Amino acid sequence: MSTSVFLYFIYKNKLLTLSEARSINTKTAFTMIAEKTKAPAFTLPDSEGKSVSLSDFIGKKVLIIFYPGDDTPVCTAQLCDYRNNVLEFTKRGIAVLGISSDSSASHKSFAERNQLPFTLLSDTEKTVAKAYDALGFLGMSQRAYVLVDETGKVLLAYSDFLPILYQPMKDLLARIDGV
Repeated sequence: MSTSVFLYFIYKNKLLTLSEARSINTKTAFTMIAEKTKAPAFTLPDSEGKSVSLSDFIGKKVLIIFYPGDDTPVCTAQLCDYRNNVLEFTKRGIAVLGISSDSSASHKSFAERNQLPFTLLSDTEKTVAKAYDALGFLGMSQRAYVLVDETGKVLLAYSDFLPILYQPMKDLLARIDGV
């Protein structure tokens, strides 16, 4: 006996296959913070409990990566992919901040276990995710990316439609290099 597994997604009250869902233009599918607008200011605790503010990075580009949670298979794969290619961000003068609603203690454990070289911030109240329109319908962060320029303006805002997928490094860099 053989078994087949089919994944279906509902989008705008229509049942979609995985292939159809992947083809959705997320620029129009999801409303995120508008590009070319001022990025909302924030201050959040890092994995050590130290306050980190967006204003700490004035004069430098910042890639904010919203992700659903520490220690989940896709988030771990995603952040480890970016860890393995962190020099690509460095060459472009980009600081990387990961944001989820997990606690600072969870971030510390997750970052140490996976040797993540970038800062993870704890948005337990989800205020930053809301400010950037990166909060998903289940109340957790979408898998989203916001590139902020040296002056604090949003250069790129993008959200993955399917939380079970993430932007591979080469695709993310192509988007970044295209702005």
